[in-house]
Amino acid sequence: MDSDFSVRGRSVVVLGAARSGVAVAELLLRRGARVTLSEARSSFDAMDRLRDAGVQLETGGHTLPTLRAADLIVASPGVPLAQPAVEAARRAGVEIIGELELASRWLRGRVIAVTGTKGKSTTTTLIGRMLEADGRVVLVGGNIGVPLSAQVDASTPETMHVVEASSFQLETTTTFKPWIALWLNLADDHLDRHPDVASYAAAKARVLANQDTGDIAVLNADDPVVVAQSARAAAQRVWFSPSGRLSEGFVVEGAWIVRRTATAREPLVPTAAVELAGRHMLDNVTAAVAVCSVAGVPAAAMTQALRGFRGLEHVMEPAGQIGGVRFVNDSKATNVEAARRSIESFPHGVVAIIGGRFKGGQLQDLAPALRAHGKAVIAIGDAAPLVVEALGSVVPVTVAGSIREAVDGAYQQALPDGVVLLAPACASFDWFRDYADRGRAFKAEVERLRGARA
Repeated sequence: MDSDFSVRGRSVVVLGAARSGVAVAELLLRRGARVTLSEARSSFDAMDRLRDAGVQLETGGHTLPTLRAADLIVASPGVPLAQPAVEAARRAGVEIIGELELASRWLRGRVIAVTGTKGKSTTTTLIGRMLEADGRVVLVGGNIGVPLSAQVDASTPETMHVVEASSFQLETTTTFKPWIALWLNLADDHLDRHPDVASYAAAKARVLANQDTGDIAVLNADDPVVVAQSARAAAQRVWFSPSGRLSEGFVVEGAWIVRRTATAREPLVPTAAVELAGRHMLDNVTAAVAVCSVAGVPAAAMTQALRGFRGLEHVMEPAGQIGGVRFVNDSKATNVEAARRSIESFPHGVVAIIGGRFKGGQLQDLAPALRAHGKAVIAIGDAAPLVVEALGSVVPVTVAGSIREAVDGAYQQALPDGVVLLAPACASFDWFRDYADRGRAFKAEVERLRGARA
């Protein structure tokens, strides 16, 4: 917490009126700022509420006079900063930060931050459950669920803030300093926003930038980018290893998640307590155990938190069965690496629904997983031609013009005992509002098909 930071009487412009933008505008009002919210759309849901509360609204785009007149600009994660008006305001000397940075300056409790390309939401949720099972006061948010700005007023010195942090949030941090930072992994993603993989990795690495020797960095020993980017971290480094090739740190060994030290092996959590589908989910659990172990959570509380936890909606979510064909909703697999892990979670017979708005990476990287585990691909959305080009020589690829056509076609190809897997490897913004909207549409079509087959 920055006890000297104040916005009272200052002119603050908030960029973006999505969930976090609205939350930060309301927080700034409560802290005494004069707030303008600038939004590219002509209208949005909270307009009347914000206007009635005293927020000035600018719609239809971010204008240079508004931005240059600000004492501070707070950007929502979804707003690209590489815009002429934003760049001009920066050159004029206006401070530009993000919602995560602003909110963190007013938190009173400790922060555990979770970042990575895949597994953030599941791991963040698990850490929160494990801390709660130990009786801690916990608030989970950030890029998942409730924006951090909406939690500031509830923050106390006893609060543990478990924060999912995206690259978009981290790239606008300057003082953000988590007590424990967890970096799960890094693979090509968001290359429609970041200019290259190096810029994406540098944004992720900001989770470590302000930590000191009293803080802890929990890191994936198997990920070469994470290892390289953390080499100069000032925090104490604690390692976990999905492969188990680690002499000191957290690994899966036999039927247990254990902590290895130079002189001992400490069993912590039995793998039998993990009720999540997919080998990569066990990697996320191992990372959560590492974080909570160094935070002082007893093994019994971690095990208790795992029992009955079957994952998040739209993350390897069972979506029903028709005859011998299973349906699985992994709509949150919005990058190639996430889709690869999804496909590899099933032994054979996968008919994968892939496509949407392409974010970068190499769709060809799915080829080995599809050869070993796949039966066919249904290509959807704007990226359908790219999917056909990348994977058409690996398995049969059919283009679908709607999510209904995709589900129906996938079911026919999965018969008699395959798996229809929504693992898009792409963003959802061509056909849907977001990944959740896409996942719900998929599940609705499965229910429709089940009714038609009854």
